[in-house]
Amino acid sequence: MSAQARVLVVDDSPTMRGLITAVLRSDPEVDVIGQAGDAMEARAAIKALNPDVLTLDIEMPNMNGLDFLEKIMTLRPMPVIMVSTMTHRGAEATLAALEIGAFDCVGKPAPGEPRPFGDLAEKVKAAARSQRQFLKPAATHVAPPAVADFRVGRKIVAIGSSTGGVEALIAVLQKFPANCPPTVITQHMPPSFTKSFAERLNRLCAPVVQEATDGARLEIGKIYLAPGGDRHMQIANVSAPQCRLIERDPVNGHRPSVDVLFDSVAELAGRNAVGVILTGMGRDGAAGLLKMRHAGARTIGQNEKTCVVYGMPRVAYELGAVEQQFPLNAIGDEILKVTAARKEGSE
Repeated sequence: MSAQARVLVVDDSPTMRGLITAVLRSDPEVDVIGQAGDAMEARAAIKALNPDVLTLDIEMPNMNGLDFLEKIMTLRPMPVIMVSTMTHRGAEATLAALEIGAFDCVGKPAPGEPRPFGDLAEKVKAAARSQRQFLKPAATHVAPPAVADFRVGRKIVAIGSSTGGVEALIAVLQKFPANCPPTVITQHMPPSFTKSFAERLNRLCAPVVQEATDGARLEIGKIYLAPGGDRHMQIANVSAPQCRLIERDPVNGHRPSVDVLFDSVAELAGRNAVGVILTGMGRDGAAGLLKMRHAGARTIGQNEKTCVVYGMPRVAYELGAVEQQFPLNAIGDEILKVTAARKEGSE
């Protein structure tokens, strides 16, 4: 990577290309070296300009963004940030793109939005710095049988993730059997995407995966994904452990925040919990994971080599919050190992 992150902007709308370019050029560490209106123009520009990062629209004429992304990942792997409409259809397509190998996604802004594209420049810089190996996705995973005796009240699993989290969560959760421990997840994602992502995970994994609702009781065999938007997710114990969605300012720039989830798990579950921090930019979740470890929980971090962005796991590791780091393909197995119920009276 050069001193600046060199970006090629690909979108069929001249207005959108201009807006993305203006947002990126407002950051002195980003250099927009070209624009393209469709896949053919983009292919020629990639050859001529050799960008560090591509921003790619999904809906384009001649060849859509998903088909073009597959060709990029096969012929010339590079970091790609998808730009999508904030609709159900756009969310489905973006999630498919992240599975194919896109680095991250941003939503197209609504008219009059005060801060269009949010942290796009930061994502572009992180993508340019990424040491990620852009590989074709692995074959569909066959879900494991329900073999361990995960009893109510034994363990709660809490997972936090951000950039790269779509693929990471799929890799982890596909290791879970149908009777997995109650699992709560905060993944940084645009508001309209989390429902589609939960539905996608539910199709791919043996347990039931759902977007969390306020008051949803934590049950064996169920995984709860924090909804994106204006609320954080916590766990609480009213008559039984359950999800709580609370209105509160962003924490570490995020809502929902991993720290808010981890703090509540540390307080409620203590040693009867497992905390896991996966790939992501920034430091969200690191302090909360440290609280979980101090409360007696087992804590796991994704190692640097397998992270798309070794940000959140790095900060957590340096704080002493991570008991042990593992490569992504071993994390699901490790979670099951430390949550499996033991015979009464054993440690």
